[in-house]
Amino acid sequence: MTTLWCVIFTRRAGAVTDRPCQQPLMHRVGLPLGMKGDPVRYRVLRLSVSALVVSAMVASCGGSAEETTTVPEDTTTTTVDDASMGLEGVRPAVVQIVSQGSFVDPQEGQLSNVGRSGTGFIIDSEGLAVTNNHVVTGAAFLQVYMDGQDKPLNAKVLGVSECSDLAVIDIDGDGYPTLDWFDGNVASGMSVYAAGFPLGDPEFTLTEGIISKERASGETSWASVDSVLEHTAQILPGNSGGPLVTDNGEVVGVNYAGLEELDLNYAIGQGEINKVLDSLIDGEDVTSIGVNGTAFLNEEYSGIWVSAVESGSPAAAIGIKGGDIITEIEGLVLATDGTMADYCDILRSHDADDQLTIEVFRSETQEYLEGTLNKDEELKVVFSFVQELADDVEDTSSAGYEYSEVYDDDGLLVMEIPTAWSDVDGSGWVFNDELVGNAIFAAPDLDGYYTSWEVPGVFFGASSVLASQINPGDLLDWVDFSEECAYDGQYAYEDVVYTGSYDVWTNCGGTGSMFVVLEAYPEGGEFVILVQMQIVSDADLEAFDKILGSFYVFAD
Repeated sequence: MTTLWCVIFTRRAGAVTDRPCQQPLMHRVGLPLGMKGDPVRYRVLRLSVSALVVSAMVASCGGSAEETTTVPEDTTTTTVDDASMGLEGVRPAVVQIVSQGSFVDPQEGQLSNVGRSGTGFIIDSEGLAVTNNHVVTGAAFLQVYMDGQDKPLNAKVLGVSECSDLAVIDIDGDGYPTLDWFDGNVASGMSVYAAGFPLGDPEFTLTEGIISKERASGETSWASVDSVLEHTAQILPGNSGGPLVTDNGEVVGVNYAGLEELDLNYAIGQGEINKVLDSLIDGEDVTSIGVNGTAFLNEEYSGIWVSAVESGSPAAAIGIKGGDIITEIEGLVLATDGTMADYCDILRSHDADDQLTIEVFRSETQEYLEGTLNKDEELKVVFSFVQELADDVEDTSSAGYEYSEVYDDDGLLVMEIPTAWSDVDGSGWVFNDELVGNAIFAAPDLDGYYTSWEVPGVFFGASSVLASQINPGDLLDWVDFSEECAYDGQYAYEDVVYTGSYDVWTNCGGTGSMFVVLEAYPEGGEFVILVQMQIVSDADLEAFDKILGSFYVFAD
């Protein structure tokens, strides 16, 4: 069997070589692939944490309480003597909030049964408190600690706003101390203080600063507001949802973000708060579908990463889960600038119960799903190689694979393959004794992959040299396994960066094995990408999904 791409090329030239191939590419391009065609549509996103790029700001809620129980000795947080500044009324009304539940973090993956710590402050003696959406949404339950108390109080979420990053919770009991809102003009140079429980520390902290900018940009990767207050009263993870107060202890804003390295900190001002506060108190969600989400952007794709989902919300009703990525709503690709702006503009342009089309990528199963919010239906899989091609592959009842990354010898190509495919050749891609590109061959046994239909394996190559010598589609036209396989057909391939086609060959050699060949180009046609996969079992189909969702080309 001649499954090597270099063998396919030299076959046309009248010569055969078993030499692998290589040549560095002159482009640095990330390659999360997507397929769209007739009769199937398929998108695969690269979900490696290193590929996720979020807004330069860092949300200040931080990790679990178990991980951040004390303030590091080298922190620059300053504790202020509140009594000497007339701020004695602030401390009793500020609470630490621990959100207990399971979350899917884009950096750490699945976090089960953890406590994520934030801050809130009480605005009504009956126990109403303000905090951030990203502190509480998706939690199984909340534990609220009053300053100086070891025993937590229970609380429930009344209403949230994803786009304003605000939430109102109701703490059990009554007779609580409260904070008042500042009734005046906020101006640059005004003294302010950030109150809360940074880094999960149960010790109340107050830091001092000034308003440095009255109307800083409010577009971030986790919220979208017209403007926010920029100030120098340091906040750290765990301060999220805490009050920014005057020297009289009156609230001017709700802290939600900070840039430690630049000593810049941000709070949602009263203008934004006033838009949503009454609705949240009344138990209504505003500009929200019920997700704890973060916008992300890599070189090719963008979307809203879902950390957790609020039970009973439109997102939960349609079947969105933690770890999903919302790629489109109403046909609009989301987070192309790394912020929540487009997502929130859509929500603000519709009523809460309007039906909205939505597209989701599910990293756990490498599936692309579509549906309509508020339509009493669940997401449906649009395409998955595992499902689409499963009937053409022998069911071996395999338990599946574990995966690891492999690189070519120059470190310019990378993909995730089954760890069991330990026979790897990354020396390159040769055509007519010329190095034309970089390549990786991988299989449990490369000799078996090269010479039979019974050993799974993969080829991944990229070449700028060949791209200048051939026309799109030539690679597929030159591959002919009709004497050994049944031709299933050719399908169009298109995404925001690459276009091309892929061929499917089935029952190769009468063994039930499948061979898939994918050819694609970037918009400018600077190089050609070729992926070939020999699929022997159902587990290999899952491996194919994994490979298509993970391969990259790196170059200067």
